Amino acid sequence: MFRLFKRREDVFQKLIEEQASLTYEALKLLVKYLETGEAEVAEELSIKEKEADEVRRILIDELNRTFVTPFDREDIFSLSRSIDDVVDYADSTVIEMVILKVGSTPYMLRIASLLKDAAYEIWHAVQRLPNHPKVAIDHAQRAKALENRVEAVYREAVADLFSGPEDLHHVVEMLKLREVYRHLSNAADRGDEAANIIADIVVKKT
Repeated sequence: MFRLFKRREDVFQKLIEEQASLTYEALKLLVKYLETGEAEVAEELSIKEKEADEVRRILIDELNRTFVTPFDREDIFSLSRSIDDVVDYADSTVIEMVILKVGSTPYMLRIASLLKDAAYEIWHAVQRLPNHPKVAIDHAQRAKALENRVEAVYREAVADLFSGPEDLHHVVEMLKLREVYRHLSNAADRGDEAANIIADIVVKKT
């Protein structure tokens, strides 16, 4: 019976790790898209987002059918949702760029690179949760520091946008870019939320 419960607990750990891994892969694709603008990369990112959604659907189904979980059900659900939101915003960033016909900017690339590094830390934090919670906290704190840097770059980017529109065309481009920057900022917010949830889980476990 104990082995059965243990296997059920391992299912959630595996699914959360898979979500975090897919998120990291998606953020690497976002960086690649901003570097190249290739449609094939955008499609790869879209596929990765769908894969992440499927893993989350499986996790929710498991939650609905299982009483024993490795940590609080609410924390599992919230952590899964936050990690999934990061992938969603990475994908929606590219979608908005395509729809609005917006090219990459140095600010976008800087933000995406920081988001990629933060996703890497979240992935490792999740992996360390079962056996090395203090190490998980270290990774979560690094992720939060990277997310804070994203917000600093975001504010810099928006300030630059509003530094002096010259004509109507400039204003339209400014509004388009601000929308894309907003998606990137939202991704950072969700990553920060995931790091906070990991910290909360560790506090409850120790």
